[in-house]
Amino acid sequence: MNVAMENLEALTDIPAFETKVDNEEWIHTTDKLEVMQINVGRLCNLACKHCHVEAGPNRTEIMGKDVMEACIKVCEEQKPGTIDITGGAPEMNPDFEWLVEHACQVCDHVIVRTNLAILLEEKYQHLPEFYAKHKIEIVCSLPYYRAKEMDRVRGEGTFDKAIQVIKILNDLGYGKDPELVLNMVYNPAGAYFPPVQAAMEREYKEKLGNDFGIVFNSLFTITNNPTGRFGAFLKRSGNLESYMTKLYQSFNGATLPGLMCRFQISVGYDGRLYDCDFNQAAELPILTGETIFDWVGKPFKSRKICLGKHCYGCTAGQGSSCGGATE
Repeated sequence: MNVAMENLEALTDIPAFETKVDNEEWIHTTDKLEVMQINVGRLCNLACKHCHVEAGPNRTEIMGKDVMEACIKVCEEQKPGTIDITGGAPEMNPDFEWLVEHACQVCDHVIVRTNLAILLEEKYQHLPEFYAKHKIEIVCSLPYYRAKEMDRVRGEGTFDKAIQVIKILNDLGYGKDPELVLNMVYNPAGAYFPPVQAAMEREYKEKLGNDFGIVFNSLFTITNNPTGRFGAFLKRSGNLESYMTKLYQSFNGATLPGLMCRFQISVGYDGRLYDCDFNQAAELPILTGETIFDWVGKPFKSRKICLGKHCYGCTAGQGSSCGGATE
């Protein structure tokens, strides 16, 4: 547990998450691994204000090939429906392309999460065609459809770079060809909840289509989790307790069956395992303490999920996950 989690657990007026769950099944995983999310490192060309893993240009945590090989071996054995590759900027891992190619050999659905801007750097300009060749689903972070709001979160000029890359992807068939899926992610810029996902998707499609001629498949709205840089911002600005109170009061039990922690595993750069990417950011490994190396050659078993008060971030309102709203 890191400092951000200690700050959350110290909020005595916010009950433990487990007290809100009236069915023991919902705080255990299913008995089938559906998604392996692989965080290949914290290195990133950006340092976004809301980043829960606190990625940036100065981070040194990088997944080695030995961990990647273990991930591929487990996927060969467990046959998850999806491999989801994230970071940082995953493209900056020196073995990134090896991982993508081998992921495609053991799984029919491979996702790469990108900040888009990285794909304009000379070293990575070949990757859009690489993605198209392997039919990779691209999930790109686009905090807003206007430059002013997005640049405030991700840095000056990042919106224009993102639009440039999306046009390149559209020219390759992304967002048009059914086999080349391009999805976007919206995070609120502050201590408030995202709008209804379907309505926000319509707004994005209208604005980006009219202003830039851009098309994409779906928009995922994600509630900012009170961990990482966003958690530090809440604490620093005096908004942590009020934001957590809002999350707690907006708890929606109907979101519990679809929580991502119930059917996926998150692999850290060093091979440690977490129930979700937010737990990885909070330094809360799975309760068994196993690493990906321990899973090689072993049958998958249901396990109890490691919980904390940050879990309210995924159960507030329409729910939230790496795939957007859950209800």
